[in-house]
Amino acid sequence: MNLKTLLKILSDKDCRKIYTKRLAANDNSKNQVYFGGNFESLNIFPIKEITTDDEGESQTTRFKTKLDFYWIDDEGILTQAPEAQLILYPKYPEVRFSGFLKGSKNAPSELMASRIENRLLFLGISNEGKTIGYVASPDSVLSKEFEKLLNLPEAGVFKELAISGDTIQLDTREALINELQRIHTLGWIDSKRLNKDKEVLPCISSNCGGYTLEAELGITPNGYSEPDYLGWEIKQFAVKDFEKYNSSTVTLMTPEPTHGFYVDSGVESFIRKYGYKDKMGREARLNFGGVHKYGITQESTKLKLIIAGFDSESKKIIDTSGFIGLIDEADNIAASWSFVSLLKHWNTKHANACYVPSLIRKDENLYPFSKQQYSYGHKVMLGTSTDFSLFLKQIESGVIYYDPGIKLELAIEGERKQFIKRRSQFRINSGNLISLYKNNEIVNLSEA
Repeated sequence: MNLKTLLKILSDKDCRKIYTKRLAANDNSKNQVYFGGNFESLNIFPIKEITTDDEGESQTTRFKTKLDFYWIDDEGILTQAPEAQLILYPKYPEVRFSGFLKGSKNAPSELMASRIENRLLFLGISNEGKTIGYVASPDSVLSKEFEKLLNLPEAGVFKELAISGDTIQLDTREALINELQRIHTLGWIDSKRLNKDKEVLPCISSNCGGYTLEAELGITPNGYSEPDYLGWEIKQFAVKDFEKYNSSTVTLMTPEPTHGFYVDSGVESFIRKYGYKDKMGREARLNFGGVHKYGITQESTKLKLIIAGFDSESKKIIDTSGFIGLIDEADNIAASWSFVSLLKHWNTKHANACYVPSLIRKDENLYPFSKQQYSYGHKVMLGTSTDFSLFLKQIESGVIYYDPGIKLELAIEGERKQFIKRRSQFRINSGNLISLYKNNEIVNLSEA
Protein backbone atom coordinates (compact mmCIF):
# COMPACT_ATOMS: atom_id res chain seq x y z
CA MET A 1 0.00 0.00 0.00
CA ASN A 2 1.23 3.49 -0.82
CA LEU A 3 -0.25 6.89 0.02
CA LYS A 4 -1.70 7.63 -3.41
CA THR A 5 -3.47 4.27 -3.56
CA LEU A 6 -4.92 4.60 -0.06
CA LEU A 7 -6.23 8.10 -0.79
CA LYS A 8 -7.87 6.85 -3.98
CA ILE A 9 -9.47 3.89 -2.18
CA LEU A 10 -10.87 6.13 0.56
CA SER A 11 -12.03 8.71 -1.99
CA ASP A 12 -13.89 5.96 -3.87
CA LYS A 13 -15.62 5.16 -0.58
CA ASP A 14 -16.91 8.77 -0.55
CA CYS A 15 -14.40 10.06 2.03
CA ARG A 16 -13.41 13.72 1.75
CA LYS A 17 -11.63 14.05 5.10
CA ILE A 18 -8.95 11.80 6.61
CA TYR A 19 -7.53 12.04 10.12
CA THR A 20 -4.21 10.41 11.03
CA LYS A 21 -2.47 9.65 14.31
CA ARG A 22 0.91 8.16 15.18
CA LEU A 23 0.10 5.51 17.77
CA ALA A 24 1.97 5.26 21.06
CA ALA A 25 2.82 1.92 22.66
CA ASN A 26 -0.31 2.07 24.85
CA ASP A 27 -2.57 2.82 21.88
CA ASN A 28 -3.83 -0.71 21.39
CA SER A 29 -6.86 -2.94 21.83
CA LYS A 30 -6.02 -3.66 25.48
CA ASN A 31 -5.55 -0.08 26.67
CA GLN A 32 -7.79 1.65 24.08
CA VAL A 33 -6.52 4.33 21.69
CA TYR A 34 -6.15 7.86 23.04
CA PHE A 35 -8.15 10.37 20.97
CA GLY A 36 -7.49 13.54 22.97
CA GLY A 37 -7.54 15.34 26.30
CA ASN A 38 -10.95 16.94 25.75
CA PHE A 39 -14.15 16.24 23.83
CA GLU A 40 -12.89 17.82 20.60
CA SER A 41 -12.75 14.51 18.72
CA LEU A 42 -16.54 14.29 18.97
CA ASN A 43 -16.59 17.16 16.47
CA ILE A 44 -14.67 15.07 13.97
CA PHE A 45 -16.33 11.67 13.91
CA PRO A 46 -19.93 10.89 12.91
CA ILE A 47 -21.10 9.55 16.23
CA LYS A 48 -24.34 7.76 17.06
CA GLU A 49 -26.46 8.29 20.17
CA ILE A 50 -24.54 9.07 23.35
CA THR A 51 -25.28 7.02 26.45
CA THR A 52 -24.05 7.10 30.05
CA ASP A 53 -22.16 4.25 31.65
CA ASP A 54 -21.72 3.46 35.35
CA GLU A 55 -18.25 2.34 36.40
CA GLY A 56 -19.55 1.29 39.78
CA GLU A 57 -19.02 4.56 41.63
CA SER A 58 -21.78 6.64 43.19
CA GLN A 59 -22.18 8.69 40.04
CA THR A 60 -22.22 7.69 36.38
CA THR A 61 -18.80 8.67 35.15
CA ARG A 62 -18.53 7.92 31.45
CA PHE A 63 -20.25 8.67 28.19
CA LYS A 64 -20.21 6.14 25.34
CA THR A 65 -21.11 6.48 21.68
CA LYS A 66 -20.95 3.95 18.85
CA LEU A 67 -19.25 4.57 15.53
CA ASP A 68 -20.30 3.06 12.21
CA PHE A 69 -16.73 1.81 11.85
CA TYR A 70 -15.07 -0.33 9.17
CA TRP A 71 -11.53 -1.53 8.49
CA ILE A 72 -10.42 -1.44 4.87
CA ASP A 73 -7.85 -3.79 3.30
CA ASP A 74 -5.39 -3.29 0.44
CA GLU A 75 -8.04 -4.31 -2.09
CA GLY A 76 -10.55 -1.74 -0.83
CA ILE A 77 -12.80 -4.31 0.86
CA LEU A 78 -14.59 -3.13 3.98
CA THR A 79 -15.01 -5.18 7.16
CA GLN A 80 -17.32 -3.80 9.82
CA ALA A 81 -16.20 -3.55 13.45
CA PRO A 82 -19.64 -3.67 15.11
CA GLU A 83 -18.41 -2.94 18.66
CA ALA A 84 -16.28 0.11 17.81
CA GLN A 85 -17.05 3.02 20.12
CA LEU A 86 -15.73 6.19 21.69
CA ILE A 87 -15.59 6.41 25.49
CA LEU A 88 -15.60 9.87 27.06
CA TYR A 89 -14.15 10.28 30.54
CA PRO A 90 -15.33 13.68 31.85
CA LYS A 91 -13.23 13.66 35.03
CA TYR A 92 -9.92 13.81 33.11
CA PRO A 93 -11.31 14.78 30.52
CA GLU A 94 -10.33 12.56 27.61
CA VAL A 95 -11.74 10.44 24.79
CA ARG A 96 -10.59 6.91 23.95
CA PHE A 97 -11.38 4.56 21.07
CA SER A 98 -12.24 0.94 21.91
CA GLY A 99 -13.96 -2.20 20.62
CA PHE A 100 -12.40 -1.80 17.17
CA LEU A 101 -11.26 -5.46 16.86
CA LYS A 102 -14.17 -7.26 18.54
CA GLY A 103 -16.38 -9.10 16.04
CA SER A 104 -14.38 -7.86 13.04
CA LYS A 105 -13.03 -10.87 11.11
CA ASN A 106 -10.50 -9.10 8.89
CA ALA A 107 -9.40 -6.40 11.29
CA PRO A 108 -5.64 -5.62 11.49
CA SER A 109 -5.39 -7.38 14.85
CA GLU A 110 -1.62 -7.92 14.79
CA LEU A 111 -0.87 -4.20 14.54
CA MET A 112 -3.73 -2.88 16.66
CA ALA A 113 -3.07 -5.31 19.52
CA SER A 114 0.68 -4.60 19.59
CA ARG A 115 2.79 -2.10 21.51
CA ILE A 116 4.81 -1.02 18.48
CA GLU A 117 5.37 2.72 18.57
CA ASN A 118 4.68 5.02 15.60
CA ARG A 119 2.14 2.81 13.85
CA LEU A 120 0.17 5.12 11.58
CA LEU A 121 -3.62 5.10 11.89
CA PHE A 122 -5.75 6.54 9.07
CA LEU A 123 -9.42 7.33 9.71
CA GLY A 124 -11.50 8.36 6.71
CA ILE A 125 -14.87 10.05 7.21
CA SER A 126 -17.42 9.24 4.50
CA ASN A 127 -20.35 11.40 3.44
CA GLU A 128 -22.64 8.54 4.55
CA GLY A 129 -21.42 8.76 8.14
CA LYS A 130 -19.00 5.82 8.06
CA THR A 131 -15.58 5.94 9.71
CA ILE A 132 -13.10 3.84 7.71
CA GLY A 133 -9.81 2.77 9.28
CA TYR A 134 -6.44 1.62 7.96
CA VAL A 135 -3.23 1.11 9.95
CA ALA A 136 0.35 0.92 8.68
CA SER A 137 3.52 -0.23 10.41
CA PRO A 138 6.17 2.45 11.09
CA ASP A 139 8.61 0.99 8.54
CA SER A 140 6.06 0.65 5.71
CA VAL A 141 6.21 2.55 2.42
CA LEU A 142 2.96 4.30 3.34
CA SER A 143 4.29 5.47 6.69
CA LYS A 144 7.51 6.79 5.17
CA GLU A 145 5.61 8.64 2.41
CA PHE A 146 3.34 10.25 4.96
CA GLU A 147 6.33 11.44 6.98
CA LYS A 148 7.32 13.67 4.07
CA LEU A 149 4.05 15.61 4.20
CA LEU A 150 4.67 18.92 5.94
CA ASN A 151 2.41 21.60 7.43
CA LEU A 152 -0.70 19.47 7.62
CA PRO A 153 -3.43 21.15 9.68
CA GLU A 154 -4.07 19.72 13.13
CA ALA A 155 -7.35 18.73 14.75
CA GLY A 156 -6.59 17.86 18.35
CA VAL A 157 -4.24 14.85 18.36
CA PHE A 158 -4.83 14.22 14.65
CA LYS A 159 -3.32 15.46 11.42
CA GLU A 160 -6.04 16.37 8.94
CA LEU A 161 -6.15 15.75 5.21
CA ALA A 162 -8.85 16.96 2.85
CA ILE A 163 -8.81 14.88 -0.33
CA SER A 164 -10.21 14.89 -3.84
CA GLY A 165 -9.52 11.61 -5.62
CA ASP A 166 -5.89 10.79 -4.80
CA THR A 167 -4.96 14.45 -4.30
CA ILE A 168 -4.53 16.21 -0.95
CA GLN A 169 -6.06 19.65 -0.57
CA LEU A 170 -3.72 21.32 1.88
CA ASP A 171 -5.60 24.56 2.58
CA THR A 172 -9.38 24.27 2.82
CA ARG A 173 -9.43 27.60 4.67
CA GLU A 174 -8.12 29.41 1.59
CA ALA A 175 -10.63 27.67 -0.66
CA LEU A 176 -13.47 28.65 1.69
CA ILE A 177 -12.31 32.28 1.89
CA ASN A 178 -12.08 32.48 -1.90
CA GLU A 179 -15.67 31.28 -2.25
CA LEU A 180 -16.97 33.68 0.39
CA GLN A 181 -15.13 36.55 -1.34
CA ARG A 182 -16.89 35.61 -4.60
CA ILE A 183 -20.28 35.50 -2.91
CA HIS A 184 -19.67 38.82 -1.14
CA THR A 185 -18.84 40.56 -4.43
CA LEU A 186 -22.07 39.28 -6.04
CA GLY A 187 -24.05 41.80 -4.01
CA TRP A 188 -27.77 41.05 -3.82
CA ILE A 189 -28.69 37.41 -4.53
CA ASP A 190 -32.21 36.11 -5.14
CA SER A 191 -33.51 34.02 -2.24
CA LYS A 192 -33.23 30.32 -3.11
CA ARG A 193 -32.39 26.84 -1.94
CA LEU A 194 -31.15 23.57 -3.45
CA ASN A 195 -32.90 20.22 -3.28
CA LYS A 196 -31.02 16.91 -3.00
CA ASP A 197 -30.59 16.84 -6.81
CA LYS A 198 -28.99 20.32 -6.77
CA GLU A 199 -31.98 21.89 -8.48
CA VAL A 200 -32.52 25.56 -7.59
CA LEU A 201 -35.88 26.15 -5.91
CA PRO A 202 -37.55 29.30 -4.56
CA CYS A 203 -37.19 30.08 -0.87
CA ILE A 204 -39.96 32.40 0.25
CA SER A 205 -39.79 32.47 4.05
CA SER A 206 -38.08 35.23 6.00
CA ASN A 207 -35.30 32.92 7.23
CA CYS A 208 -33.86 31.83 3.87
CA GLY A 209 -30.49 33.52 4.37
CA GLY A 210 -28.79 30.25 5.27
CA TYR A 211 -30.37 28.32 2.40
CA THR A 212 -29.36 30.99 -0.12
CA LEU A 213 -25.75 30.97 1.07
CA GLU A 214 -25.66 27.18 0.99
CA ALA A 215 -27.07 27.20 -2.55
CA GLU A 216 -24.26 29.51 -3.68
CA LEU A 217 -21.74 27.13 -2.11
CA GLY A 218 -23.39 24.13 -3.78
CA ILE A 219 -24.41 22.58 -0.46
CA THR A 220 -27.31 20.13 -0.74
CA PRO A 221 -29.36 18.52 2.03
CA ASN A 222 -27.93 15.21 3.31
CA GLY A 223 -28.97 12.59 5.81
CA TYR A 224 -25.71 12.68 7.72
CA SER A 225 -25.01 15.92 9.53
CA GLU A 226 -21.52 16.48 8.16
CA PRO A 227 -19.93 19.92 7.99
CA ASP A 228 -21.21 21.85 5.01
CA TYR A 229 -18.29 22.93 2.84
CA LEU A 230 -14.79 21.37 2.68
CA GLY A 231 -15.15 20.34 6.32
CA TRP A 232 -16.41 23.75 7.46
CA GLU A 233 -19.83 24.27 9.02
CA ILE A 234 -21.33 27.42 7.53
CA LYS A 235 -23.54 29.46 9.86
CA GLN A 236 -25.32 32.54 8.56
CA PHE A 237 -26.83 35.19 10.81
CA ALA A 238 -28.81 38.34 10.09
CA VAL A 239 -27.47 41.83 10.77
CA LYS A 240 -28.76 45.33 10.08
CA ASP A 241 -25.35 46.75 9.23
CA PHE A 242 -22.23 44.87 8.06
CA GLU A 243 -20.04 47.23 10.08
CA LYS A 244 -21.87 46.21 13.27
CA TYR A 245 -20.90 42.56 13.01
CA ASN A 246 -20.75 42.10 16.79
CA SER A 247 -24.22 43.38 17.62
CA SER A 248 -26.48 40.58 16.38
CA THR A 249 -27.98 37.49 17.96
CA VAL A 250 -26.94 34.04 16.76
CA THR A 251 -28.96 30.90 17.44
CA LEU A 252 -26.49 28.12 18.29
CA MET A 253 -28.93 25.23 18.49
CA THR A 254 -32.61 24.45 19.01
CA PRO A 255 -32.88 21.18 20.99
CA GLU A 256 -36.19 20.06 22.48
CA PRO A 257 -36.17 19.37 26.25
CA THR A 258 -35.59 15.76 27.23
CA HIS A 259 -37.05 15.77 30.76
CA GLY A 260 -39.16 17.77 33.19
CA PHE A 261 -42.78 18.93 33.22
CA TYR A 262 -42.47 19.91 29.54
CA VAL A 263 -41.90 16.26 28.60
CA ASP A 264 -43.94 14.53 31.30
CA SER A 265 -47.14 16.59 30.90
CA GLY A 266 -46.78 17.85 27.34
CA VAL A 267 -46.13 21.22 25.73
CA GLU A 268 -49.69 22.51 26.10
CA SER A 269 -49.73 21.88 29.86
CA PHE A 270 -46.27 23.45 30.12
CA ILE A 271 -47.40 26.65 28.40
CA ARG A 272 -50.59 26.85 30.44
CA LYS A 273 -48.58 26.47 33.66
CA TYR A 274 -45.52 28.60 32.93
CA GLY A 275 -46.56 30.77 30.00
CA TYR A 276 -48.30 34.14 29.97
CA LYS A 277 -50.90 36.02 27.97
CA ASP A 278 -49.69 37.58 24.75
CA LYS A 279 -48.18 40.97 25.59
CA MET A 280 -49.38 42.48 22.31
CA GLY A 281 -52.99 41.66 23.19
CA ARG A 282 -53.51 39.01 20.50
CA GLU A 283 -56.64 37.05 21.24
CA ALA A 284 -56.59 33.54 22.72
CA ARG A 285 -52.81 33.24 22.73
CA LEU A 286 -50.33 32.19 25.43
CA ASN A 287 -46.59 32.65 25.02
CA PHE A 288 -43.50 31.22 26.64
CA GLY A 289 -40.49 33.37 25.81
CA GLY A 290 -37.94 35.80 27.11
CA VAL A 291 -34.22 35.65 27.83
CA HIS A 292 -33.36 33.13 30.56
CA LYS A 293 -29.83 33.51 31.93
CA TYR A 294 -28.05 31.24 34.35
CA GLY A 295 -29.02 31.75 37.98
CA ILE A 296 -31.53 34.55 37.33
CA THR A 297 -35.32 34.18 37.72
CA GLN A 298 -36.96 35.33 34.50
CA GLU A 299 -39.60 37.99 35.08
CA SER A 300 -42.37 36.64 32.84
CA THR A 301 -42.03 32.87 33.33
CA LYS A 302 -40.70 32.89 36.92
CA LEU A 303 -38.25 30.15 35.91
CA LYS A 304 -34.50 30.04 36.56
CA LEU A 305 -31.85 28.48 34.33
CA ILE A 306 -29.54 26.06 36.17
CA ILE A 307 -26.79 23.53 35.44
CA ALA A 308 -26.55 20.26 37.37
CA GLY A 309 -23.44 18.06 37.22
CA PHE A 310 -20.90 20.69 36.14
CA ASP A 311 -18.16 21.90 38.48
CA SER A 312 -17.75 25.69 38.36
CA GLU A 313 -14.15 25.72 39.55
CA SER A 314 -12.62 22.96 37.44
CA LYS A 315 -14.98 23.62 34.48
CA LYS A 316 -15.50 19.86 34.16
CA ILE A 317 -18.52 17.58 34.03
CA ILE A 318 -18.65 15.71 37.33
CA ASP A 319 -21.84 13.74 36.69
CA THR A 320 -22.72 12.34 33.27
CA SER A 321 -26.40 12.26 34.25
CA GLY A 322 -26.25 16.05 34.58
CA PHE A 323 -28.40 18.55 32.71
CA ILE A 324 -29.25 22.15 31.92
CA GLY A 325 -32.66 22.92 33.38
CA LEU A 326 -35.38 25.42 34.14
CA ILE A 327 -36.69 25.31 37.70
CA ASP A 328 -39.69 27.10 39.19
CA GLU A 329 -39.96 28.85 42.54
CA ALA A 330 -40.64 25.52 44.28
CA ASP A 331 -37.51 23.99 42.65
CA ASN A 332 -39.60 21.77 40.38
CA ILE A 333 -37.94 21.02 37.04
CA ALA A 334 -40.09 22.67 34.40
CA ALA A 335 -37.88 21.54 31.51
CA SER A 336 -34.38 20.14 31.17
CA TRP A 337 -31.83 19.08 28.57
CA SER A 338 -29.58 16.16 29.48
CA PHE A 339 -25.84 16.43 28.88
CA VAL A 340 -26.20 13.29 26.76
CA SER A 341 -28.60 15.00 24.33
CA LEU A 342 -26.74 18.33 24.25
CA LEU A 343 -23.36 16.70 23.64
CA LYS A 344 -24.75 15.22 20.42
CA HIS A 345 -26.22 18.56 19.31
CA TRP A 346 -23.13 20.58 20.11
CA ASN A 347 -20.47 18.30 18.67
CA THR A 348 -22.16 17.32 15.42
CA LYS A 349 -20.91 20.28 13.43
CA HIS A 350 -18.55 22.39 15.46
CA ALA A 351 -15.06 21.20 14.53
CA ASN A 352 -14.57 24.01 12.00
CA ALA A 353 -17.23 26.73 11.89
CA CYS A 354 -17.59 29.83 9.77
CA TYR A 355 -20.08 32.56 10.73
CA VAL A 356 -21.27 34.81 7.89
CA PRO A 357 -23.45 37.94 8.36
CA SER A 358 -26.25 38.72 5.92
CA LEU A 359 -28.63 41.51 4.97
CA ILE A 360 -32.11 40.98 3.56
CA ARG A 361 -34.24 43.19 1.34
CA LYS A 362 -37.77 42.63 0.11
CA ASP A 363 -39.43 44.08 -2.95
CA GLU A 364 -42.61 42.98 -4.71
CA ASN A 365 -40.94 43.75 -8.06
CA LEU A 366 -37.93 41.46 -7.49
CA TYR A 367 -37.47 38.60 -9.98
CA PRO A 368 -37.78 35.66 -10.40
CA PHE A 369 -39.73 34.05 -7.59
CA SER A 370 -38.95 34.99 -4.04
CA LYS A 371 -39.46 38.77 -3.90
CA GLN A 372 -36.53 38.92 -1.50
CA GLN A 373 -32.74 38.97 -1.79
CA TYR A 374 -29.72 38.52 0.44
CA SER A 375 -26.28 40.08 0.55
CA TYR A 376 -23.36 38.59 2.53
CA GLY A 377 -20.88 40.63 4.53
CA HIS A 378 -17.16 41.26 4.19
CA LYS A 379 -16.29 40.17 7.76
CA VAL A 380 -16.59 36.50 8.68
CA MET A 381 -15.56 34.65 11.83
CA LEU A 382 -13.67 31.35 11.63
CA GLY A 383 -13.66 29.17 14.73
CA THR A 384 -11.86 25.87 15.29
CA SER A 385 -11.32 23.56 18.25
CA THR A 386 -14.19 23.49 20.70
CA ASP A 387 -15.78 21.08 23.13
CA PHE A 388 -18.96 20.82 25.18
CA SER A 389 -17.30 22.11 28.36
CA LEU A 390 -16.84 25.50 26.67
CA PHE A 391 -20.56 25.58 25.92
CA LEU A 392 -21.42 24.87 29.58
CA LYS A 393 -18.88 27.44 30.78
CA GLN A 394 -20.46 30.18 28.65
CA ILE A 395 -23.96 29.32 29.88
CA GLU A 396 -22.73 29.61 33.45
CA SER A 397 -21.17 33.00 32.68
CA GLY A 398 -24.39 34.26 31.07
CA VAL A 399 -22.87 34.59 27.60
CA ILE A 400 -25.12 31.85 26.20
CA TYR A 401 -28.76 32.06 27.22
CA TYR A 402 -32.05 30.29 26.64
CA ASP A 403 -34.45 32.38 24.54
CA PRO A 404 -37.48 30.31 23.50
CA GLY A 405 -40.20 31.17 21.06
CA ILE A 406 -42.98 28.84 22.21
CA LYS A 407 -46.65 29.67 21.86
CA LEU A 408 -50.16 28.23 22.21
CA GLU A 409 -52.85 29.67 19.92
CA LEU A 410 -56.20 28.50 21.23
CA ALA A 411 -58.94 27.45 18.85
CA ILE A 412 -61.40 30.15 17.78
CA GLU A 413 -64.61 28.73 16.40
CA GLY A 414 -65.01 29.38 12.70
CA GLU A 415 -61.56 30.99 12.44
CA ARG A 416 -58.77 28.60 13.42
CA LYS A 417 -57.83 25.36 15.07
CA GLN A 418 -55.60 25.15 18.12
CA PHE A 419 -51.93 25.49 17.23
CA ILE A 420 -48.74 24.94 19.23
CA LYS A 421 -45.33 26.20 18.17
CA ARG A 422 -42.25 24.58 19.73
CA ARG A 423 -38.96 26.46 19.55
CA SER A 424 -36.32 26.12 22.24
CA GLN A 425 -33.28 28.26 21.40
CA PHE A 426 -29.85 28.63 22.95
CA ARG A 427 -28.45 31.92 21.69
CA ILE A 428 -25.42 34.17 21.90
CA ASN A 429 -24.43 37.67 20.85
CA SER A 430 -22.30 37.52 17.70
CA GLY A 431 -19.53 39.44 19.46
CA ASN A 432 -19.14 36.56 21.91
CA LEU A 433 -18.76 33.77 19.36
CA ILE A 434 -15.00 33.78 19.87
CA SER A 435 -15.54 32.49 23.42
CA LEU A 436 -16.73 29.13 22.04
CA TYR A 437 -13.57 28.26 20.13
CA LYS A 438 -9.98 27.85 21.26
CA ASN A 439 -8.81 29.18 17.89
CA ASN A 440 -10.70 31.98 16.18
CA GLU A 441 -10.19 34.84 13.79
CA ILE A 442 -12.15 37.58 12.07
CA VAL A 443 -11.37 37.61 8.35
CA ASN A 444 -12.01 40.73 6.28
CA LEU A 445 -12.88 39.42 2.82
CA SER A 446 -12.11 42.82 1.32
CA GLU A 447 -8.50 42.47 2.45
CA ALA A 448 -7.89 38.70 2.45
